[in-house]
Amino acid sequence: MTIGKIISVIDDDENVRIAIEGLIKSLGFESRGFASAQQYLESGLIAATACLITDVQMAGLNGLDLYARLVAEGGAPPVIFITAFPDKRIEARALALQAVGFLSKPFDPQVLVQCIHRAITPQSGRGPD
Repeated sequence: MTIGKIISVIDDDENVRIAIEGLIKSLGFESRGFASAQQYLESGLIAATACLITDVQMAGLNGLDLYARLVAEGGAPPVIFITAFPDKRIEARALALQAVGFLSKPFDPQVLVQCIHRAITPQSGRGPD
């Protein structure tokens, strides 16, 4: 379990966001949801995020560009990308950004759970300190 850290979920589809947050909470983790990348950036919770789950396609700043920005600024938590529009080029870019997962909607919740555990486990080399 993350200590004093949260799993942030960014998706402009409220139903998807709420479902993922519910899954995260059922695992015993704290979760915060955001309707946009900009909302997440303005939240002040970047440093407290143990794992970021973000939609790829969103209005404004998309998930890939958000994560590239976080990497460039040195504050990128492990990331899991989700998308309703899978594309091999986008998946390749996500993997180049060292994504823990790239899931196509609808996805198996158990696969997301496995990705979350990989993201927050320190032995993975991508988890929190």
